[in-house]
Amino acid sequence: MTDTTIKKVDAAQSPVGREGQIYLVSGKGVSMRMWQDEAPTDSKAEHTNAYETVGYALAGKAILELAGQQVTLEPGSSWLVPSGAPHRYVILESFTAVEATAPPAQVHGRDD
Repeated sequence: MTDTTIKKVDAAQSPVGREGQIYLVSGKGVSMRMWQDEAPTDSKAEHTNAYETVGYALAGKAILELAGQQVTLEPGSSWLVPSGAPHRYVILESFTAVEATAPPAQVHGRDD
């Protein structure tokens, strides 16, 4: 049987995670979240996640550091962070981005 469920999520009513991420629509294998107007900082600690992340920058400027590599993220940039890869973000200008995570980040404590 084919799943024909449609989900619609309005960001204005979405739950917010403990780090400020706005949880958008989520399916069984992938979910979306938005980081909106993240303030400039260089103090985000390196971390790993139990999910793969792809992102798309909407506004601002940040640097993604991963395994000795650095890429600048600006509006129109998209990126990939593999599951288990140590990485960190340095926010240079108020930053807004949408990310998709697979499997869904907020399920089973993966986002904690």
